[in-house]
Amino acid sequence: MRKRLTVAAATVLALLASVFVIAQPAGAATGLHVQNGRLHEANGQEFVIRGVSHPHNWYPQHTGAFADIKAHGANTVRVVLSNGVRWAKNGPSDVAGVISLCKQNRLICMLEVHDTTGYGEEGAASTLDQAVDYWIELKSVLQGEEDYVLINIGNEPYGNDAATVADWAPDTSAAIQRLRGAGFDHTLVVDAPNWGQDWSHTMRDNAAGVYASDPTGNTVFSIHMYGVYAQGATVTSYLEHFVNAGLPIVIGEFGHDHSDGNPDEDTIMAEAERLGLGYIGWSWSGNSGGVEYLDMVDDFDGDSLTPWGQRIFYGPDGIADTAQEATVFGPPTEPTDPPTEPTDPPTEPTDPPVEPTGDCTAAYATIGSWGGGFQGEVTVTAGDSAISNWTVSWTFPGGQTVSQGWNASFSGSSSVTAGNVSYNGQLGAGQSTAFGFIGSGSAPDSLVLSCTTD
Repeated sequence: MRKRLTVAAATVLALLASVFVIAQPAGAATGLHVQNGRLHEANGQEFVIRGVSHPHNWYPQHTGAFADIKAHGANTVRVVLSNGVRWAKNGPSDVAGVISLCKQNRLICMLEVHDTTGYGEEGAASTLDQAVDYWIELKSVLQGEEDYVLINIGNEPYGNDAATVADWAPDTSAAIQRLRGAGFDHTLVVDAPNWGQDWSHTMRDNAAGVYASDPTGNTVFSIHMYGVYAQGATVTSYLEHFVNAGLPIVIGEFGHDHSDGNPDEDTIMAEAERLGLGYIGWSWSGNSGGVEYLDMVDDFDGDSLTPWGQRIFYGPDGIADTAQEATVFGPPTEPTDPPTEPTDPPTEPTDPPVEPTGDCTAAYATIGSWGGGFQGEVTVTAGDSAISNWTVSWTFPGGQTVSQGWNASFSGSSSVTAGNVSYNGQLGAGQSTAFGFIGSGSAPDSLVLSCTTD
């Protein structure tokens, strides 16, 4: 049975932790990480989340949503998953596919277990312990993705039952420590109790102690803003408390209306922009049960924005105007300005232009594996001269096949050819790039790769 802190002990812990929270480690710089109360990429660039939630677990067929969400300017997508307690479980291959879709569409991926919603009031809800068990099951497909993936341990993990809400701090700290002990270096995101809205200020008052429990200092707090945040002053007060304390926070869910009241979405978005905080709106499409008005598009049609969709993407302080793409994806694939027309026709060169003619090498590594599947990564390195393109080919030794991939253009399944895409073909002498794929079958010990340039 899990030990519980008394109210007095928890209060003392929170007070002590608030004194030394700034002295905690800056974070694991292997990927996305917290530094000085802010989320940063591995290269030190600050990353401010601007995104929406997508109900993948309930609508797994709508994989085109990732491209549509990106097309409207988001830099992050929060993906609904299930650990199998309340809804159909999303297995390793499915989660690997979700990560692949995020990367293909240059989106940071926040993955969340939705089954924990309202534990203590909702009888079918999962515990945080069960959510952690699930993340550990997925370790093979999550390791190596620290640049691209945030782990939102459990959605709204407690309802309003006072007895279970009192367990939020020790249970959340225990969940963080279990994941760190299992070898996870990812940024962890922890939701507030009270169905995510923290009207009891349980998360606010205990956040310093929970943050201090993470040996890597790489935890972000998530507040969900619905009817409790109908007044702009309430929004500002809550967010400023975390900012002033140097504690990382994201608005992990909010809407323009809700059954429990009318949240002040204008202030939520304006204060997020003013304070440099991330926000994620709920949700792309597929809402039911009387909250269909929270759909951002009609029936998963990316070209049919609802009033809420218009507001969050293109209104004041909206996603389209404020989102900055993560630098880990490299330079944008589209030019910022159209090319200008020359005033005179081009002259014919006396000699044809010289194209880089250097060679390249390729190396394979298995990133993770599970029953019936694996994730592979190939690193391409230019030789002594620059190259402008590359092609890698191989044949799997045991009949394995590629089911999906990213950062390359693939053809074939068992005998595979992968060529560069627009943003990673040009490599200077000795420079490298990498592409990945999901394979079916047993992970090969090695691959014989051929790397060529034109």
